[in-house]
Amino acid sequence: MTNLVDSYSRRLNYMRISVTDRCNLRCKYCVTGTMIPLTHDDILRYEEIHKVVLAAAGLGVKKVRLTGGEPLVRLHLDRLIELLSTVEGIDEITMTTNGTLLAKYASELKAAGLKRVNISLDTFQADKFQRITGSDRMNEVLEGIEAARNAGLNPVKINMVVLRGINDDEILDFARKTITDGWHVRFIEYMPFTDTLSEMDTLVPNEEIMEAIQESFGEMVPYYHAAGNGPAKYYQLNGASGTLGFIGAVTECFCAECNRFRLTADGKLRPCLLDNDEIDIRESLRNGASIDELAGLIQEAALIKRKQHHLSENMTASTRPMRQIGG
Repeated sequence: MTNLVDSYSRRLNYMRISVTDRCNLRCKYCVTGTMIPLTHDDILRYEEIHKVVLAAAGLGVKKVRLTGGEPLVRLHLDRLIELLSTVEGIDEITMTTNGTLLAKYASELKAAGLKRVNISLDTFQADKFQRITGSDRMNEVLEGIEAARNAGLNPVKINMVVLRGINDDEILDFARKTITDGWHVRFIEYMPFTDTLSEMDTLVPNEEIMEAIQESFGEMVPYYHAAGNGPAKYYQLNGASGTLGFIGAVTECFCAECNRFRLTADGKLRPCLLDNDEIDIRESLRNGASIDELAGLIQEAALIKRKQHHLSENMTASTRPMRQIGG
């Protein structure tokens, strides 16, 4: 059992680690204005991340997810995975990626100790992909999905951020993939971190998505066997080997069950994705802090974790864009 408990008796056993703020896409809901990238010295070295994870594991953290930016734009990510896979107490190392580089690296990531991947894909249409991401790399993402499945990084989960008037007409196409191809699709409510898509009208609530799917495919049966440690609620359609997941950060606050905290690429412990509270751990690392001292900082971060976010009230909750936090 974890010894990492916040002020509201929530046990934190899941750590998300951003390895870079850089990305090879410019998704509308992630990028804002002109973002000054972190310098090489700003970003934690792999050995520093390893030391933080050692401290976290000593407090009972069991699961680690690597994020970005796009984690695979950082060179030799397999080396970090190999380091983390040796940490006693860490049961699972997973990754969230945009999938563009996954066909190249899937096998070596699996060999290094990566267990599963979540892949972002918001459309099957090339022109929309260009509009949403600023890139024409949709086929690379599709190739990455197949490479991940073939490498055994299963279950591969596909994350679709639903945007009204942009890709909400493809909800049924994604749902159908759970039947025809055994995909595990997760529909994610748009979380307006920046002012680029800040209108509330952009949000498509989960309830609306679920109603549309059931009208076309029939009843969705609750599914309780999904791998992972996140807030999604899972269902299955009749005849589907894949699953449908729904993450409603705006309309369905799941803070009461939150078990996670984050380490940003520049070495800040962030107890909540949707609040701006942070504790600097990088300075202590570079001043030679012991594992016990680092554990103390992690516990301090847990104690400032708020009871819940207020995203539905304040539609631009974060002062940092998603790619700087590591969603």
